[in-house]
Amino acid sequence: MFKKTLALILASVMALCLLASCGGSTTNGKAMTEDVLPRPTLTKFTVADDFKIGVICLHDENSTYDLNFINAVNSVRDLLGLKKEQVIIKTGIPEGDECTTTAEDLVSQKCKIIFADSFGHEQYLIPVAKAHPEVEFCHATGTKAHTENLPNYHNAFASIYEGRYLAGIAAGLKLNEMIKAGKIKAEEAVIGYVGAFTYAEVVSGLTSFFLGARSVCPTATMKVRFTGSWYDQAKEQEAANALMNQDKCVLISQHADSLGAPNACEEKKVPNVSYNGSTYDAGPNTFIISSAINWAPYFHYIIKQVSEGKAIDTDWNGTIATGSVVLSGINTDVAAKGTKEALDKAIAEFKAGTLHVFDTSKFTVEGKKLDTYLADVDDLGDYVKETEAIKDGYFHESEYRSAPYFDINIDGIEYKNTAF
Repeated sequence: MFKKTLALILASVMALCLLASCGGSTTNGKAMTEDVLPRPTLTKFTVADDFKIGVICLHDENSTYDLNFINAVNSVRDLLGLKKEQVIIKTGIPEGDECTTTAEDLVSQKCKIIFADSFGHEQYLIPVAKAHPEVEFCHATGTKAHTENLPNYHNAFASIYEGRYLAGIAAGLKLNEMIKAGKIKAEEAVIGYVGAFTYAEVVSGLTSFFLGARSVCPTATMKVRFTGSWYDQAKEQEAANALMNQDKCVLISQHADSLGAPNACEEKKVPNVSYNGSTYDAGPNTFIISSAINWAPYFHYIIKQVSEGKAIDTDWNGTIATGSVVLSGINTDVAAKGTKEALDKAIAEFKAGTLHVFDTSKFTVEGKKLDTYLADVDDLGDYVKETEAIKDGYFHESEYRSAPYFDINIDGIEYKNTAF
């Protein structure tokens, strides 16, 4: 009983810590700058009293990933003056039949919009959408809206690969600082990355992070270990420790949803770049910066569309311009000097359309430049790659559907395990 109680207390503390920091530089740490890419100010509009939105989350507030969605929809709820009962959040819903049951329950509660936040929810959400054309179903990270052709079923994502590239620049500058200080040799600039699965979403993110680091630290390489779970603190901490101890990685980042990797970095005093919200409170001596998708603009958009009787985009992709890609403040106690200036320069280039993350002149595959690549954009379960993704000298990520489809293993990145 004592262990169970202690675990619950620790989980609550972690959730409160993340609630305090995921929106940006809201910690009391004087070392933190203002957010590099802040969350935008959204406009208020009128919503009917009988409006309801249901949100299905894979985990709960203890997951940085799910907490990001929960905070986003609650911020829009508060902005629009909705009552608490108008936003129904269901947490801990597995990627299985329970998702179908939960969606049906939300329909019975008269929700106008039902939103699910995890990739594996999709196949269980679509049948409910087919059965209830009067309800709008929206799904984050899914791939099938553009092929299902259901007027009431929609996918959404954001160009987070740009945010990860920017976070990678901060990492690369830290590596340069370590090289200059004599802490490591140039060839020892090895990044460790804790990934959940080998899905395109994860590969796209880790590759864009690496390319950002390599853009300022040309000797940087990366080693990746996968956990086979979106949220498993023990496995994530174990993977981070293996990367630091066995693989000699000197900086860690991750696409996994607990504080496992940041905690491991703080214990080992190894610099860390996090995802889905600032982990400064958990790692004040190692945290550099964090990138995240801000889902508030999408919740704001879909509620507004339904309130005004307008259609929701089949595939919606948020950008830096929509405020959907955010960067936390920089921990100046850990980050290299000049980080803010370098990030501001790259952000300006993104906005001008002159910087492309997957510029094919910046990476090779088995020693060769890619001039063509077919991507599996129409995810029909046949694993047939049908869409040419490279044109104008770069891979066009998230343009033919919102969810990432960059799944290329580029030179400089070593996968330590690929069973997932």
